[in-house]
Amino acid sequence: LMQTLGAMVVGASRARQPVSADDLGLGGALTVLMRDALKPTLMQTLEGTPVLVHAGPFANIAHGNSSIVADQIALKLVGRDGFVVTEAGFGADMGMEKFFDIKCRYSGLRPNCVLLVATVRALKMHGDGPAVVAGRPLPAAYRTEELALLAKGVCNMQKHIENAAKFGVPVVVCVNRFATDTEAELQLVKEAALKAGAEAAVVGAHHAHGGMGAVDVAKAVQAACAKSRADEARGEGGFRFLYPLEAPLKAKIETIAKEIYGASGVDYSEEAEAKLALYTEMGFDKLPICMAKTQYSFSHDAARKGVPTGFVLPIKDVRVSVGAGFVYPLCGDMSTMPGLPTRPAYYDVDIDQKTGKIVGLF
Repeated sequence: LMQTLGAMVVGASRARQPVSADDLGLGGALTVLMRDALKPTLMQTLEGTPVLVHAGPFANIAHGNSSIVADQIALKLVGRDGFVVTEAGFGADMGMEKFFDIKCRYSGLRPNCVLLVATVRALKMHGDGPAVVAGRPLPAAYRTEELALLAKGVCNMQKHIENAAKFGVPVVVCVNRFATDTEAELQLVKEAALKAGAEAAVVGAHHAHGGMGAVDVAKAVQAACAKSRADEARGEGGFRFLYPLEAPLKAKIETIAKEIYGASGVDYSEEAEAKLALYTEMGFDKLPICMAKTQYSFSHDAARKGVPTGFVLPIKDVRVSVGAGFVYPLCGDMSTMPGLPTRPAYYDVDIDQKTGKIVGLF
């Protein structure tokens, strides 16, 4: 922790050299402030399954994963034959790619399976379904059977499956079931997933039935993990990174843009070009890449649904988080401020002066 905090770069000297928190003598003080925050919070599901909640920044502007410490604790607690499910947020082009290319590099851990979550409603939207607007009733297309719309949108899920395969990790698709989904729609999604190379595609009803509604999903994950381990034992398949750290920054950015997003090329602003040159000069060019991009599309444009191709990915700016250990390019007009409500939640947080209890947190 002290090493990570001390490595944070706060600026550059007149000689274009990085100035870190340790250079300013702040490493120890920062560690004191953050010492207890390093301890993951142990919670539980409604059915008593342990849950470690730690970190988890948004995957559109950061890496979108929980901490390595939480994963290591969970792996120790479940034992050799247990299973740990760790979230990689937003679309698989964001959280999953960063889990593999950033988190797995630093943790040394190798995943046995990808559990890709899909919904009929989301895939209809990727099939050019009507816009969903907060505060307005959900359009009828998402509440009634629309096989043509769904068939047009499953390509988005298939692209995510193909992306996961580039890392050598088997995929199980969990189709989260809504009450309005029809059997024909669920079957169409499952068939499309298997056609794209998924090991299995299973309907999950855990929102309605709790753990019992996810038994088939769990069994599919268990089988995929067993197959993955057996393949590795025979020297077949196995996990691999998308790019080598030794590659230039531009090469790493363009590999992600073309292989994961489907871009035909990358366009850099003058500011981005200058930052890339500076970070290379400072010795940060061997860090992994953490793209800041919309989670609503494979492209930089949230309105482009399905699987857009032939687009040029614009890099407006490039920044570096040396302590965290990655370079992050900003794709298009991407804000790095998380989305917040217009009315701050702290207005509802208070203390009941009669009981001393905290109210308004939930």
